[in-house]
Amino acid sequence: MGEEAARTAWAGAAREVLLETALRYHSVITSKDLAAEVMERSNIRTSRPTHYWIGDVLGRVSAQCAERHEPLLSALCVNAEGSVGKAYGGAVTAARGSQTGDADDHAAIERLECHRHFGADLPKGGGVRALTPRLSASRSRERRARAAEKMPPLCPTCHTAVPGTGICDYCD
Repeated sequence: MGEEAARTAWAGAAREVLLETALRYHSVITSKDLAAEVMERSNIRTSRPTHYWIGDVLGRVSAQCAERHEPLLSALCVNAEGSVGKAYGGAVTAARGSQTGDADDHAAIERLECHRHFGADLPKGGGVRALTPRLSASRSRERRARAAEKMPPLCPTCHTAVPGTGICDYCD
C-alpha cells in the first residue's frame, strides 16, 4: 500500500477516534495514543515514528471538518505535555485561512465547540473552555517563576524590598 493511501485511511480512522473523544467533556487524546488506535483500526502499520506522519493525518481531519463546517477535531489531540504542538497552527491556517493568538488557547475554544457540536454531556451552563490539566499546570509554574524573577531582593533583616542601591533604607 502506498503512503498516500495509508494516510487517507489513517485520517478516516483518526476522525472516528476523535469523534469518540469529543463525546467526553474536557477529554483529549495524546498523539501517541491516537497513532496506536489509528493503526489498530485501519490495520495499516508503520515503523516510522508518530511525529513524522500524525501532523499530516490531523491536517486531513481538519480539512474534512472545515468542509463539513464543523469545529476542528484535531484540537482534541495533544502531545505528552498537553499542548497541541506546532503542527496545529498550520492545520488551522489550512482549514480556516488564519489563526490568531496562542495555538493552545485556540484549541481550548475548538475543543469546547467539538464537545458542544458532537453531543458531549456538558455541565449546566454549557461548559467552559479549558487547557489540558498538564499544560495549565505548566503555565502556572511559568507564571510563578516569571513573577518571582520580577520580585526585588529583600533585606535579610527586616524583609522589606531593597532599592536599586542594594542598601536597605531601614537597616543600613
